[in-house]
Amino acid sequence: MQSFTIVEVEVAHGSGKRNGMRALQVTAPGTAVVVDVPAPRPAAGEALLRVLHAGICGSDVQTYCGTQPFASYPRVPGHEFSAEIVELGGEGAGRDGAGGAGAGFRIGDVVTGVPYFQDGTCYSCRRGLINACVHNETMGVHRDGAFQELLTMPLERLHRAEGVDPRDLALVEPFSIGYHAVRRAAVAESERVLVLGAGAIGLLTMLSARLHGARVWIADVVPARLELATSLGAAGTVDLTASTLGDVVEAATDGDGFDVVCEATGLPVSFLNAIEAAAFGARLALIGNGTAEVTLNQSQLIKKELTVVGSRNSRDVFPTLIALLESGQVDLSPLRTRTVPLAEAGAALETAAAGASGDVKVLLDVPRA
Repeated sequence: MQSFTIVEVEVAHGSGKRNGMRALQVTAPGTAVVVDVPAPRPAAGEALLRVLHAGICGSDVQTYCGTQPFASYPRVPGHEFSAEIVELGGEGAGRDGAGGAGAGFRIGDVVTGVPYFQDGTCYSCRRGLINACVHNETMGVHRDGAFQELLTMPLERLHRAEGVDPRDLALVEPFSIGYHAVRRAAVAESERVLVLGAGAIGLLTMLSARLHGARVWIADVVPARLELATSLGAAGTVDLTASTLGDVVEAATDGDGFDVVCEATGLPVSFLNAIEAAAFGARLALIGNGTAEVTLNQSQLIKKELTVVGSRNSRDVFPTLIALLESGQVDLSPLRTRTVPLAEAGAALETAAAGASGDVKVLLDVPRA
């Protein structure tokens, strides 16, 4: 059994101002500690952000458990967030950024940010595939993330939102994962789509496919998540503890199979299920990161002439998704099943790691003390 530790560290106040900030660090697999660390300062071309909300993602749980192969320790998790700009870096930036490094942004703007840092020079980046950068660094994995009170980010990575609940703004990044996958699979109007996995990413993939005009079925083993999927507009749901995929293929497609199958769990059996449920000539989008090998006969792919695409991170979709939220076309609030303070983030990670939670998306509330 992994150890679990939360330590609340006293913060010095000096002349009424704090000398540091709180951050949740995973110091080693299974151990999370709330510590006081120096507050960052924004360089030219950066903004200092006060984190408002941060979402707990599966990769954060992997970092906590020690199963994230790219994480090093100590590490501050978190790559889904909303924040308020409190300072713009660079001489002459001014309060509104006019004419300086903060051009286009103002102090007080509520923003989210793209958390993937590409090197800009590898073969992928040179072809514009920055989401597939060979040397990508993701916040909360390769570098410290948003489970802290303050952070700095380059202005070029920030996206402002008007009139959007900051809790929903923190869900733009996971929304972008599903939306990018749907684009990779070239989902078209009236197609029949099956999503395997009704966690946050699976549900957001379902919403993304519906935005492209598809009819979407979704499968999971947690009834509460399937009920939520129904309320969000799923054409049908599949409880895999009570039904087989063959049953849903027959019921939903008259046995023809689905035009597109999106795999959002990373489980080997789910990949095999995706192949089974796919129609001849269908497309498969692989979203979930697997931790185990899959054994299959490649003739299954050949016989059905399946197109299999991997979907990594996202690219150039944040403005589209923020516009959908600003216009009210999409409501993400039903996915926000629980909010906890930063001090309880470690306990929330432990609960998620134990599989003891029925939550879809847990958000951290990160007030500046």
